[in-house]
Amino acid sequence: MSEDLCLLSASALLEGYRTRTLSPVEVMRAVLARIGALNPRLNAFNLISDRAMDEAKASEARWSSGQPKGLLDGVPVSIKDLILTQGWPTLRGSKTISPKGPWNDDAPASARLREHGALLLGKTTTPEFGWKGVTDSPLTGITRNPWDPDKTPGGSSGGAAVAVACGMGPVALGTDGGGSIRIPCSFTGLFGIKPSFGRVPAWPLSPFGTVAHVGPMTRDVADAALMLTVMSLPDARDWHALPYEPRDYRAGLEKGVRGLRIAYSPDLGYAQVDPEVADIVRKSISVLVDLGARVEEKHPGFENAGPLFQTHWFSAAAALMRTVKDKKQVDPGLLDIAEQGAKLTAADLLEAQMKRGALGTHMSLFHRDYELLVTPTLAVAAFDAAQETPVKGRWTDWTPFTYPFNLTGQPAASIPCGFTGAGLPVGLQIVGPRFADALVLRAARAFETARPVKLPELSRIVPVR
Repeated sequence: MSEDLCLLSASALLEGYRTRTLSPVEVMRAVLARIGALNPRLNAFNLISDRAMDEAKASEARWSSGQPKGLLDGVPVSIKDLILTQGWPTLRGSKTISPKGPWNDDAPASARLREHGALLLGKTTTPEFGWKGVTDSPLTGITRNPWDPDKTPGGSSGGAAVAVACGMGPVALGTDGGGSIRIPCSFTGLFGIKPSFGRVPAWPLSPFGTVAHVGPMTRDVADAALMLTVMSLPDARDWHALPYEPRDYRAGLEKGVRGLRIAYSPDLGYAQVDPEVADIVRKSISVLVDLGARVEEKHPGFENAGPLFQTHWFSAAAALMRTVKDKKQVDPGLLDIAEQGAKLTAADLLEAQMKRGALGTHMSLFHRDYELLVTPTLAVAAFDAAQETPVKGRWTDWTPFTYPFNLTGQPAASIPCGFTGAGLPVGLQIVGPRFADALVLRAARAFETARPVKLPELSRIVPVR
């Protein structure tokens, strides 16, 4: 085929396998060559499977015999290195975790992907324990943005985003505790969704607690819907999981947004947004209007959620650091927020829980009048790599749009909506009521029809095979 095998969607690969015009072996060979060419420069993977070709051959044999294994047989998938994967160390970007193991367990999402025939490529980079919105760590170093390798791809699922954007696998498994799927998708020009809390079973519970979600990162909405169909299958180990809802999330994707009531908030009523980013997002809202949505500029009406989120996040960091013996090897920024979190009292945490509940109720009431809320995904475009922020402060200062919806557990997605003058992607965030994952996917698919995802020109980085 003339089209680059590495840039085919998962859905296109599966159709090619079905019609015998593609083989899992040739696809895996191309993807591994792409990883070999680009990973030394961009640092997306910290582990690459030594069984990838053998598993591709097994997949090819199943397709040849007319017995594919589930919905993803032969699709290369990467796993963020916060998610347990049987047989591989899960080091979480930290020198404090021994690679010796044993590593006997798959997390629920890893298990479901494996059961459905996905070819697990390897583990993707993350900041230490996923603590911040950019991707560099003491263990794996700096991960770089393919649109400009001097810039960060965001985080904490930064390695996953770089892999997908560059054709090092069509889809990736990420996590999102305060924006960690949506942040790198915005910075690298991809689609990603943080599902409703509990939609995708997760085990063990994240050190950062119930703000953490697991979700797909892809180059198109249909692939994310396909992944979510598999990843949302039940797993008894997750006490927080929603009751299983048997459905194919690809169904209804093409229904569009005509008639939907959508609130557009350019700044949530309080956030400081880079003027160029704000202008790009504002202009993209016309796409939804042209598609027939009833869009009204309206803030959701809650106060700055930053202090509330930091109470949850920093106290969790403090608890996490109490389990680490050798703190000399830990990212200084993580130690700093843990020190701040250690000062919080039980009364502070209980107050934060009450405020979190009130925020969730507020958004449930807001969605009686608006089926969706759209905002910028981030307040800035990608900035220099190896920095937590483009200015003084913490990563939460430039992510005011993402973490409120980790607190509320609502489904929230980022889809590319334009580029800065420097050629860096900007994301539009689409937020739905709790449990309305299918509606968020449907709206994102409608937007995608008018603004298809564009990918970086990789030959500017290194010659691509």
